[in-house]
Order: sequence, then C-alpha cells, then structure tokens
Amino acid sequence: MAKATKTIRQALQYPPQFAHAFTEHQALYNRVVTFYFEVIQAHEGLLSLKNKQALTALEHLTHATEKNPHPLVPLSDLAPDLPAMFRRAAINAALGSARAFFSSLNTWRVRKERHEAKPCKKGKKKLPFRERPPVPPRTWNRSAPFYAGLWKERTGHSIMLKVWTGSCWSWLKIGTLPRDLPEGYALASPSLVCKGNRWWLHTPIEKALEAPAKVVEQIASTQTRLCAVDVNLDQHLAVCTVQTVEGTILATSFIGNGTAIAGFRKRLLGRIARNRSQTGIIAQGEQDNVALWRKIRHVDEHIAHQVSARIVQFAIEQQASILVFEHLGNLRPEKGRYSRRSNLKRAYWMKGRIFKYSKYKAWNADGIITCRVNPRHTSRECHRCQAPVIRYNESEPVEGYTPGAPLCLCPRCQMHTHADRNASLRIGQRLLERTQEPLKEKPHARSRRATRGSKDPGVGISQDAEREGQPSIAQARQGDHANGSGTTQRGLRRMGARLSDIATTLRLHFE
Repeated sequence: MAKATKTIRQALQYPPQFAHAFTEHQALYNRVVTFYFEVIQAHEGLLSLKNKQALTALEHLTHATEKNPHPLVPLSDLAPDLPAMFRRAAINAALGSARAFFSSLNTWRVRKERHEAKPCKKGKKKLPFRERPPVPPRTWNRSAPFYAGLWKERTGHSIMLKVWTGSCWSWLKIGTLPRDLPEGYALASPSLVCKGNRWWLHTPIEKALEAPAKVVEQIASTQTRLCAVDVNLDQHLAVCTVQTVEGTILATSFIGNGTAIAGFRKRLLGRIARNRSQTGIIAQGEQDNVALWRKIRHVDEHIAHQVSARIVQFAIEQQASILVFEHLGNLRPEKGRYSRRSNLKRAYWMKGRIFKYSKYKAWNADGIITCRVNPRHTSRECHRCQAPVIRYNESEPVEGYTPGAPLCLCPRCQMHTHADRNASLRIGQRLLERTQEPLKEKPHARSRRATRGSKDPGVGISQDAEREGQPSIAQARQGDHANGSGTTQRGLRRMGARLSDIATTLRLHFE
C-alpha cells in the first residue's frame, strides 16, 4: 500500500496575548531541536540506527528517569519538565536534519577523494578541489508540531493546544476557520506556522492508496499511456501529449501563455531596477520594493499551481498512468540587463515549481508516477524517424534551426507540426528507450544535465495519428483532431480567475 499526503491550512482566531505565547513556544522548540542536533553531531554513530532505536538512545542520553537518574547530557539544564511528546517531536526533527546534513557531507567527501585520486594530465598542473563542504544549520526556525497529547477537543471551529507561554505550560483554546476533511483522509499531527504577523494551523492529512506498479512494469504493458510534458519559457508554458507504449498519439494539449507572463514579470523587474538606480543605496537587512517583489512571487506561484493542475487534469482525462518531464535541473540565465537576467532566472524557477507541483498533485490525485528523462536533442529530433528537424517561424524560409521558433519540419519523413509538440513526443519516447537493449539513454551528468548536446538517435518510430501530407499551420498548432481535449479549436480560454492587481496588464490563456 502507498500513501498520499496533503495539508489543510486554517487561519487561527486568537486574542493578541496568545501571539506572544506562540512565539515563545516555537522558540523553545527550536532550542531543543538545536540541542539534540548538537548531541547527534557528538555521537554520529546514532545515525546508523533506525529512527525508533535512535530516538530511544537519544532519550537515554538526555532524559533522566528512575532507571537512568544521571544521563550523560541532561536536557533538564536547558529546559526542565518538557512534555514527552514535545521532546520526541524535537528529536525527530533533529534526526531528520542530521541525516540530511551528514549525507551531503559524505557525498562531498567522496567527490573530494575522487578528485584527489584522479590522475593529472601530462604537462598540466592539477587544479585544487574548490567545492565547499556543506555546513550544519546556523539558525533554526522550524514550525512546532503537536503530537498526540499536546492537542485535544478539536472541532470544526476550535482546538485546544498545550503551549509554552514563556513561564508555564498552558492549555489554550484557539478558534479555527472551518475546513472540510476530504473523503478517505485521516488527520495527522497539526503544526503552528507563522506567516508574517499571523499564525496558522497546518494539519497533514493522509490517505492509503494501492501502490502503482513500477515504471518498467507499466511500460511492459501495451495498454499503458504516457503523458509527456515539454515545459517552456515563452509561448505555451507546457505542451502535453498522450501516447501509448506502442507509439500511437492520442491527444495533445497546449497550456498557458508564457509570453504574456514573461513580459509582465520583466516590466515589474524593470521598475525595480529603475527604483534602485534612483535610490542609489539599499539599506542592509531590509527588502527594497516590497510590493513589487510580492507581486512577482504571487504571480509565479499562481501560474505554477494553475499549469500543474491543468497538466494533471489532462493526464487523468486521458487515463495516463505516467507523467514524463525533462531533467532540467541546472539551467542558468545568460548575461544581460538586470531585468532580462532576473526574468530568465525566475522563469527557470517556475519550471521547477511546475514539475514539483505536478508530481505532488499527480500522485495525490490518482497515484500517477512522475519520471524525468535526459533533455538532450528532444527539440532537434523528429519524433517519427529521429532525424534532425528544421525549426522556423511562420513567415520565414523553411531552413536551418531557429531556437524558440514555433514550427518544425523533418526533411526525411516530411513530418510537419508544432515544435513543442514534437519535443513532448520525443520526451515520452525517451522513457520508452530506457527499456530497450542496449540502453539508449545515458545517465544524467552533473555538469551537462541541462544541455542538449549530440546524441545517437533512438530506433523507435511512432505511429502518428495525423495524416502524412503537409497539414495546415492551424492544424499543426492544434495537434490531433481525433480528440478535442486540450486543443485550440474552440479558442483560447482564460486560466483561473483574473488577478486583481494585474487585471489590466496580464491575461492568462489556456487552450
């Protein structure tokens, strides 16, 4: 059995004096987490134990009992009379952070040893290993969870929490905005989360679902459908195609208007750059242009959620069981003006958010697995014969390769379609090529992860549902006509509700 997890967020209603108690409670929790993290650093062997065994060992080292009256590192010197569940929540948080830190540290040590053991080229001086080692957290600002025994009497409108007020432990009754529990989900331990000057209650909810088969097992079945996604910076933010394992193309969906989003973001960044040039000095430790930065963050977050929701919705409608993305984890913006460079950087961040949110939503919605493949040459190869394609604009000669152009033509098989649609089909085929013998895809290199260098073409030839003749430009943009879902035949549709603060400058369109 597998498990799907979501989080319910509820705004709290409380008198002003409760805010001080919440702050003191969170500060105490972070002090205890810091204490246990330092204990784990001094006793690194604890990380070789399982979590339950490591928790027992840490309690034996720090907590005084009748059988253990004198622990080696007493916690009572820092905070006496802590509730057991509060202490164990801090131990679990410290264990998770310590495992992550020491895992990164061991990885760094291995890379350093490999660099030092690597022979130097003849006649050249060996370069020193300049990668900095990871460092442990310098400050802690974790939200405090409430395990069983630290909360009670939860209703649709209130909850009782056991909180450290700064002088004692007290039960506080706090009002909550009502929130319906989805069917099939069970409540887990809530947490107090501070956002700005307000406190929220975040409660994870869990649902058991049947574990899907592994990707290799699913691909072995001819009934499996793949939803391949090509995420872009301009024009369409995402282009999705659903195809079978045998190569039959079933449907295509063009999502979003990336040009309008990039233009809106660039205008705001330009205003920030002008404001900074007029000010001349930026106060240290203070955020400049707070309203403009907030607007950029909120729009990017909204777009990422909307696009990821449409991707998952399209995959579910077409009964796809696997989502396939490109592995674009090392993109860097080109040199240029501040607004252009920052715009590209945030566009790359939004691509990562789209993948992250799509993966989360696909798993929780229908148990859909998400994969990533090597991105090299997915835009340059024909999805029918894997030959190099010609990419061009509508009003330009059909020759050469113009990056970002919307149309493509294969000189070998006369395949003529939208360039992003062709790329999404190649992305899906890359996943299928992994199971072929010999292996057709190399593992992702650390420094070449996001490049599109040369690569031997694959051998799979898809069975495209559209005709062999040259389709019109409108048909090439619409994809397959056999299924109207996600096409542009009915015109552009707006994405979500209109954002109030940019209603006159930005409209998001979905096809």
